[in-house]
Amino acid sequence: MIPQQLNDQLTRVGTGSAAGAVLRQYWQPACLMDELSEGKPVPVNLLGERLAMVKTPSGDWSLVTRKARPDERPTYHPEQVEVDPDGPVYPVHEKRGIMFAFLGEGAAPEFPNFDCFRAPDSHVFAFKGLWECNWLQALEIGIDPAHASFLHRFLKDEDPKDSYGKQFRDTAADSGIPITRVLREYPRPEITVDETDYGLKITSLRHMEGDLTHVRVTNAIFPDAICIPMSREMTITQWHVPVDDHNCYWYTMFTSFDQPVNKELMREQRLAEHDLPEYRPVKNKANDYHYDPAEQEVLTYTGMGLDINVHDQWAVEMMGSIQDRTREHLGRSDVAIIRNRRLLRKAMAALESGDLGSLPMQDSAAAGIIGPLSNDAIASTEDWQGASWQADMERRKDCPWDATV
Repeated sequence: MIPQQLNDQLTRVGTGSAAGAVLRQYWQPACLMDELSEGKPVPVNLLGERLAMVKTPSGDWSLVTRKARPDERPTYHPEQVEVDPDGPVYPVHEKRGIMFAFLGEGAAPEFPNFDCFRAPDSHVFAFKGLWECNWLQALEIGIDPAHASFLHRFLKDEDPKDSYGKQFRDTAADSGIPITRVLREYPRPEITVDETDYGLKITSLRHMEGDLTHVRVTNAIFPDAICIPMSREMTITQWHVPVDDHNCYWYTMFTSFDQPVNKELMREQRLAEHDLPEYRPVKNKANDYHYDPAEQEVLTYTGMGLDINVHDQWAVEMMGSIQDRTREHLGRSDVAIIRNRRLLRKAMAALESGDLGSLPMQDSAAAGIIGPLSNDAIASTEDWQGASWQADMERRKDCPWDATV
């Protein structure tokens, strides 16, 4: 349990807030390039500010303040955008289908050389979705490795050949064992967390029969992103970006180490689950996430379909728009959540004292950060660490773009 005052400090993101100040010191996704296809101004709601992405006379894009209507919903996208000429103008940078913006003080930091940024456009697909909850609980489900064994429990194992573009629908390494089966049969992982120059490396060990161990390496990228394996071929790098205190967008880059991404298929899969222009999920609180008790009996733990984003959405939205952490009881499996909150509190204190340099990835050295390593492997329990590393190195060695570390 934590005091209400601390919960407010960790979650509130408006101007002058402690967590909001930290988030503003990093490049944050503002919109998809797909939203700018017509060249018209696009409303952007970010960190409690009502903004707009507009094209300058030179043909570049810029993020400016817009005049918001008094009755405007935080996530509403009006057809007409009226720019506030007296408001601030924020720098923007396009990276692999996402337009990033910097709303902080001083010079914007360098982008780290993550796989999702250095892979060519042909090997990266970007998408987003709206969740009606605070950014921190959206992030924290992504750094909780144990939740996948329950929330994403599939009662049947799908053929991986039919599962392109879907998470947890592959086999682990060359074992032939479906990830869904591993998660289902070994639900209590041993979790360790290591602090890194980009945030946290999270290692989950599920000890199996036959002196084998399933190793899953995921990452918390400070302050609001994760990098996790989607399959042997792809990783997911996902930001949890506050619209305001009560709503957020997840922005994901799917990065392929093998063949070019089938963008048409992945876009078609996700557009079927979202309504534009807000990218609001078709399954949502208003329609009980299409809950089906017959499906729950034979196919999925939640009874809410095969898209795991819907499972996560239900879990984080049902906590309320801002989770009440004064009533929580964290356990051993929550070690990454605990460590990440400590990093956030440390960063908030550093900013308050004017020590910007102590925040992760704020100097020129950030450009030298590569990876992060993120994969699934099944290995001998005696040498799980070496086998996990070797599995990642093999994937990178055969990659058609420079993925070396």
